[in-house]
Amino acid sequence: MKKIRAGIIGGAGYTGGELIRLLLLHPAVEIVFVQSSSHGGKPLHTIHTDLAGETELDFSTSHGPHADVLFLCGGHDVARKFITENNLPAGLVLIDLSQDFRRAGKNEINERSFVYGLPELQRSEIKKAKNIANPGCFATCIQLALLPLADAQQINSPVHINAITGSTGAGQALSNTTHFSWRDSNVSVYKAFEHQHIKEIEQSLVLLQPGYKGELLFVPQRGNFARGILASAYLESDLSLAQLIQLYRKYYDTHPFVTICENEVDIKQVVNTNRCFIHLAKHRGYALITSVIDNLLKGASGQAVQNMNLIFGLDEKSGLQLKPSAF
Repeated sequence: MKKIRAGIIGGAGYTGGELIRLLLLHPAVEIVFVQSSSHGGKPLHTIHTDLAGETELDFSTSHGPHADVLFLCGGHDVARKFITENNLPAGLVLIDLSQDFRRAGKNEINERSFVYGLPELQRSEIKKAKNIANPGCFATCIQLALLPLADAQQINSPVHINAITGSTGAGQALSNTTHFSWRDSNVSVYKAFEHQHIKEIEQSLVLLQPGYKGELLFVPQRGNFARGILASAYLESDLSLAQLIQLYRKYYDTHPFVTICENEVDIKQVVNTNRCFIHLAKHRGYALITSVIDNLLKGASGQAVQNMNLIFGLDEKSGLQLKPSAF
């Protein structure tokens, strides 16, 4: 079988490194180049040291030989600039992991229109797409917690969300709040009620529940661990716990990476996987939904590979049947 030729732009960061690891083991993919403007000419394993013995590829300084799919792993605004400055083949599939094209009204450039790449929301549209805007990590975790309710027209009151993320969610650039001596043994709130992913989440909820006029009261937190997101959301609901469980299981019945769990969930269950675990509870008149994902996989690179699989007609799970770190 002819393999899909994959290129990566911005391969030295966290999401680029995770993509390399996933694609090296993908049975239907060949990595043809990994670009890095700061590490061109260096072997990949000098930056991603765990790749020693896994690949002899070097970082390139350009976007290299012809590819079938190009993953854009640069920071925000980098993808838009890259597409503007390069004459890319019309048939080239682009999967952008930044926020450049996630919002309606900002999802087009150079006659390319980007489809929002959350498979559990619009799998059929992704299968027909050539350009994908990969969702944000917080947005993925929270949307998976809320999509079944929106689909059933059941979000009719403010949604209160508390979510905590690992330090890799902030990328590799150093700052006061990513420095080990600050982050270790520490937890903090940031961008309360105004995180950039709120509009992205609301946009998806409206697709399923057109009359949605609710309010997302989102309080993000920085955690003192490396990877993973735990989001807990609660809202008023007349549904019983049994009805909620039935609703969620029906919605996710055909989606292989989302599991509704009877027991309470934790981050270690999903770290190093492309999976999302969801737990439901009821307290008086409120529904509580807890959702956990790995921010670098289901929240970024794993979801990007999942989107690639859908576009190229592969098994959605191909290359993504990964083992969690249980201990």
